[in-house]
Amino acid sequence: MKEGNPTWISDWRPEDEAFWNAGGKTIARRNLIWSIVAEHIGFSVWLIWSIVATKLPQAGFHYSTDELFQLVAVPGLIGALMRFPYTFAVTTFGGRNWTIFSAAVLFIPTLSLAYFVGQPETPFWLMLLIASTAGLGGGNFASSMTNISFFFPDRMKGWALGLNAAGGNIGVSSVQLLTPILMTLAVINLFQAAPVGGVYLQNAGLMWVLPIAIAVFGAVFFMNNLTSAKSSIKNQLAIVKRKHTWIMAFIYIGTFGSFIGYSAAFPLLIKTQFPAVTISIAFLGPLVGSLSRPFGGWLADKVGGSIITFWNFIAMAAATIGVLYFVGQKDFTGFLSMFLILFLTTGIGNGSTYRMIPSIFREENLFRVRGKGDAARVLALKTASIESGAAVGFIGAVGAVGGYLIPSSFGKSIAMTGGPQVALAIFLAFYAVCLGLTWWFYLRKSPQAEGAPSLAEARV
Repeated sequence: MKEGNPTWISDWRPEDEAFWNAGGKTIARRNLIWSIVAEHIGFSVWLIWSIVATKLPQAGFHYSTDELFQLVAVPGLIGALMRFPYTFAVTTFGGRNWTIFSAAVLFIPTLSLAYFVGQPETPFWLMLLIASTAGLGGGNFASSMTNISFFFPDRMKGWALGLNAAGGNIGVSSVQLLTPILMTLAVINLFQAAPVGGVYLQNAGLMWVLPIAIAVFGAVFFMNNLTSAKSSIKNQLAIVKRKHTWIMAFIYIGTFGSFIGYSAAFPLLIKTQFPAVTISIAFLGPLVGSLSRPFGGWLADKVGGSIITFWNFIAMAAATIGVLYFVGQKDFTGFLSMFLILFLTTGIGNGSTYRMIPSIFREENLFRVRGKGDAARVLALKTASIESGAAVGFIGAVGAVGGYLIPSSFGKSIAMTGGPQVALAIFLAFYAVCLGLTWWFYLRKSPQAEGAPSLAEARV
């Protein structure tokens, strides 16, 4: 890193209103835009198999229903694991530099998919390995959110992180809407293979090659690294010792884990429970969940993240009960309506929980230096920024495990009982636990413990 390198910004003070209005705002928004582009494509690649798996039997692949759900689930697990190193990569290599790399590696899952879906003799273990590379797209979220958290002032983090996340999340909807359409077109089928059952499965991978190239170009020419975001991995790993890192990670499985897990499983769930219904309608769920995420962040900025999260889990539980009822009745209209409400609440919860993270770390660090002067306060705010950036990625990594657990649970439930009810009942119980944790740690007004801030009074 060199001081004169234009890709690095050495003076970054988003909390200084004069600095922010003089040009900081423009730079932050430009980085946010290209971060959203790269993350959107990352999410699209991550969820490719949610559609591809539904078409494999039609293309001559003889995999069981449980194996198809595993192909949908394994990218979720790999994506969750990739988020851990991706979280710390931004502060080590720079946000711009890592965005270039993380976007470029998406050529691996897209091109390998394009080749192997044209080989019906591919054994399941190999196809599972190919599907796992799509998890590279899941890692993008952690680095992207960590990076953007440094660009915006605390008062705008809920909006900025919510918009960044929504732009990425909506990639799930994009891939589920566009893939079934583009798989019918021979124009982008570079392998010139004959369609199987009227579809060109290769296009599911090839359709993302040009967008990936655009994302890499945008990151190279329009994004920046922040010197102030540089930090050692040791300093960032301090978050692992923080109690609230683990509490929020558990709660985030309930919100984002539900969003990504349901998004991955929804097309195959429709196909197995309502065979007469086209899976092309599946994109509606992730679309609703993505669009509602900035709204959740905005509400949290206005009211308080913990309050929104608490009531949101109540709504998620009610919607899950509705899904349980209508899937048992084989009523698709009711099933779809309840699932769309469930997706809506996952989006709102995603926004509100992510708004809680920087607030919690800010309050805890400021509490430690109370009465120690302005210099200590400035240092505490910088520490809070570094820690909350790392926590955002770490918590996002843990939460993404839902992308594996939910499709896998549906697959096991259907294999054992013929329906998804057992899995849904487990998810309902999980939401009840998340509801209790939110109230106990962030809303319950109790005598203040020595050495700890009152997070309920701070309205995190």
